[in-house]
Amino acid sequence: MSSIITNNSAIAALQTLRNVNGSLRDTQQRVSSGYRIDKAADNAAYWSIATTMRSDNKALSAVSDALGLGAAKVDTAYTAMSSAIDVVSEIKAKLVAASEKGVDRAKVQEEIDQLQDQLLSIARSASFSGENWMIAIDLTTRSVVSSFVRDGSGNVKVTMTDYVARSSNLLDSNTLFGAWATGGSLENLNEGILGTSAGKLSGQSIYALDITTLTTSGGIGNALQDVEQALGLMVATASELGSLQKRITMQEDFVSTLSDSTDSGVGRLVDADMEAESSRLSALQTQQQLAVQSLSIANSAPQNILSLFRS
Repeated sequence: MSSIITNNSAIAALQTLRNVNGSLRDTQQRVSSGYRIDKAADNAAYWSIATTMRSDNKALSAVSDALGLGAAKVDTAYTAMSSAIDVVSEIKAKLVAASEKGVDRAKVQEEIDQLQDQLLSIARSASFSGENWMIAIDLTTRSVVSSFVRDGSGNVKVTMTDYVARSSNLLDSNTLFGAWATGGSLENLNEGILGTSAGKLSGQSIYALDITTLTTSGGIGNALQDVEQALGLMVATASELGSLQKRITMQEDFVSTLSDSTDSGVGRLVDADMEAESSRLSALQTQQQLAVQSLSIANSAPQNILSLFRS
């Protein structure tokens, strides 16, 4: 039955055109944005996961920056300790020279004085971003950020890697000198590997060593053993710093790889398949043209009714 009031063919064609236009609009949005899921309405579960992981990835980026800062601090401390080892080795050589009979110890001490001043200069210069790992207050622990962790319950935390700069035993210090408790800004030249005289056979620290005062026959020998002890502590500290350098480098590589993996995982959830979207776009554009033609034909059908009333 034909009707000039209700055109069922036009209604069906219009509905088809609306559906095609809706699909075409969604496809064009995916093509332009590159996302299959761009907002919560697209897929609430996947959008929530992707948003959380993107947030975590920003935290990982901050961890990477913090690791770089920590690496710079450790590198500075290691360089200072390595340089200090070279200087103390020179002091050791001067003590060996001073053990010879007939050597002017006062002249040798003048050279040792210069080397001791250099040790203090090294310790003071070993500062990065206002933090000096070679001068520390008692029981001080230095920390660098190592990772950002989200557990299975959704709890988050930042983990740290610690470096014990000072233990309760003065002989277990991992610093060249100590620092006064008032802010730690002024060095305490009576503490640290070079500053403490505790346990020294000569009764003097490496920094305050004065061979002109060693009058006993074994005085130089005792000082030599003290220097050897200090070198052992310094080498152990340098080894610890070197291990920390390696740990930070490994963690930097891991964080970088983890960040890339997170980006890839999020991409699998929400990124659009551009090949598929391109094919779908072409198909929908063709369907749109056909739907427009179909609607045009359906709209022209009532015009045929006029022929029934022509005489």
